[in-house]
Amino acid sequence: MGGVTSMMAAKFAFFPPDPPSYGLVAVDVGEPARVKWEMTGVMKREGVEVMRLKTRKKNEIVAVYVRNPAAKLTVLYSHGNAADIGQIYELFIELSVHLRVNLIGYDYSGYGQSTGKPSELNTFADIEAVYRCLEETYGILSQDIILYGQSVGSGPTLDLATRLPCLKAVVLHSPILSGLRVMYPVKRTYWFDIFKNIDKIQLVNCPVLVIHGTDDDVVNCSHGKKLWELCKEKYEPLWIKGGNHCNLELYPEYIRHLKKFVSVVERLPAKTSEIPKLPETPRISSDTLEPPRNSTDQKEKSRPSIDKKNKPQQSTEKTVKARRSIERRISISRREKSRKSTDCCPANRPNDNMDYLEKPRKSFDRFGDMMRSVGFCNIDCLMDRASTP
Repeated sequence: MGGVTSMMAAKFAFFPPDPPSYGLVAVDVGEPARVKWEMTGVMKREGVEVMRLKTRKKNEIVAVYVRNPAAKLTVLYSHGNAADIGQIYELFIELSVHLRVNLIGYDYSGYGQSTGKPSELNTFADIEAVYRCLEETYGILSQDIILYGQSVGSGPTLDLATRLPCLKAVVLHSPILSGLRVMYPVKRTYWFDIFKNIDKIQLVNCPVLVIHGTDDDVVNCSHGKKLWELCKEKYEPLWIKGGNHCNLELYPEYIRHLKKFVSVVERLPAKTSEIPKLPETPRISSDTLEPPRNSTDQKEKSRPSIDKKNKPQQSTEKTVKARRSIERRISISRREKSRKSTDCCPANRPNDNMDYLEKPRKSFDRFGDMMRSVGFCNIDCLMDRASTP
């Protein structure tokens, strides 16, 4: 039963737009060893670079880098499961401008013009390739990177975050606890589950912002709230009243809260530590066999880091003190008396307010609806067993 369930989970977790929303063409730059790529079907803009990156799984993925001359930080954006970067290209531009950051977004294997097939393991290899591109091509280190994961994108985001001890921050936008938990309220982690964020969030050692809509009918808001509760370094969350799964960018408080978060973490001192380089051996996940866990509250052993250009940690005690100091500093947002509560939001968007993104994502995320339409084999037995002591 588990093998069938695992294959079905992987199959129905990914919905690449078909056909892709954009094309890719090579531009002759007069240098045989250098190829310049351009996207078709989107507006050409200054400061935007398109590239193809090779992953350790031998796929070639498409990434787009949006440069902001005033940026101090860089956002690495992992999108939802029913979009490609052509559909959210304008969102990337607007986030870069509003947040004053560089931004790199990418298509998972099998999405857009990326080669290969979508799978959990491939998304992990995809985001690693993008991170290495930032480090090796642009000279950007993890202490200047914010990982941003939307819906299914929270899976590769948290997987990478657990291996970057010097990471600046993480944003989880409508995140999932795990693939199986989108459909069923299981109380333990099964080996065939995918994107086991509930087990990884406790291994992240940087400020985490969670954003979720209270009326999300695809991934219930309880997913975001549980992940926030499990964070080590909590930043004030944003529960957007009335927001659903795919329209949070339209609410004024979305961009305001993100701006404040970026401003706060930008002022935090960079962390320094060195962990051995990530080995190039295959990792265990729901794509292969893995023994079942007894509890979702048990912490996984962290894997070797791929953050390779920093100094070693001096002591655990110093790390704990530094983390507590960061928590005190990022809590300044709660002391701002002039700010209205983020638990409330206006029913209508003011026409003259520029603090919102005018062009939302064109796609919709079908993860919950489509996964729920799949009849998993005897899934009720899992719920019964999970509820027994």
